[in-house]
Amino acid sequence: MKNTNKMIAVVVCALVVLVCGSMLFAQEKAPGTVILKGAAMGGVKFDHKAHATNKCAICHHASKPERPAKAKFEACADCHTKTVAAPMKTKAQAAFHNPAAQAGVCIDCHKAENAKGKKVPMKCTDCHKKENV
Repeated sequence: MKNTNKMIAVVVCALVVLVCGSMLFAQEKAPGTVILKGAAMGGVKFDHKAHATNKCAICHHASKPERPAKAKFEACADCHTKTVAAPMKTKAQAAFHNPAAQAGVCIDCHKAENAKGKKVPMKCTDCHKKENV
């Protein structure tokens, strides 16, 4: 009877390790640095690690019924293209900021961080660079 209890305990422990281990490996891991391409002013080098304090859902919003997501977190350009293509209503540039670059996901966050005294890029050319291709 004692051997049976030991065997059950070993099996249960092994299952716990397997389940926990698979959960760790199943978590999506953000790529390090990506280049957001397509802007006339040049691409934007986006470092996920530098933005790690933000919630992923700020940029990777929930999908819309007319364009269901294929993965939990998709690249912006998977949906938001240079020109709007149905069923999308927001082109790439508008997904980041308005035409005057005075408001939008990136700009609003940078303004808020700057107001807190953090040194973040504020000029267009701080982020948009021709060499980022």
